[in-house]
Amino acid sequence: MMPGHYGAAGTGVVLAPATVAAAWNVQGDPARASFAAQVPQLFGVALPLVPNTTASSGALSVLWLGPRSWLLIESASSGEAAVLKGFEARRDALNAQGGALFDVSASRVAYAVRGEHATTVLAKTCPLDFHPRAFPAGRCAQSVLGHLNALICKHDEAPTFTVMVARSLAADAWRGLCLSAAAEGYDVAPPAPFRIG
Repeated sequence: MMPGHYGAAGTGVVLAPATVAAAWNVQGDPARASFAAQVPQLFGVALPLVPNTTASSGALSVLWLGPRSWLLIESASSGEAAVLKGFEARRDALNAQGGALFDVSASRVAYAVRGEHATTVLAKTCPLDFHPRAFPAGRCAQSVLGHLNALICKHDEAPTFTVMVARSLAADAWRGLCLSAAAEGYDVAPPAPFRIG
């Protein structure tokens, strides 16, 4: 994972580790008014209710995982105050409203895939339709990347994507991305913070 140029001449893709300060999974029934009101009070951002969409506020991004499940991701930017802190108090507050909170910070790793041929690289091993009409900025989806389960999020129309996989499969995911990008020519960049918007 040394920074530099790899594969074909020219650079159509940039790959980089995406750093995450913390990741918490929120679960609950959004139709329950007290639960839906508690989340913005605790985290400063409302839960996205449309399937496969995201929301963000400052260093905090929220990804829809299912009808009753969301992933809160705090960007690992230095110089910003931590957003996801005080886990026990926030967990207890959500429990009191029929929800649940889990610290899943150590469960996944993330990689950024950006550039002119980013969609081509992802499409080689993922069945999702990455056309901008089907997968615009602010969209996320759980799918596969080769033989690995992956959570893919699109940040902008550059396009820039983040691919998240189980930590135990990190090396396989990175190898797969590099192999898919080799024909396009790719640069490996230093780590950058995960951030939507």
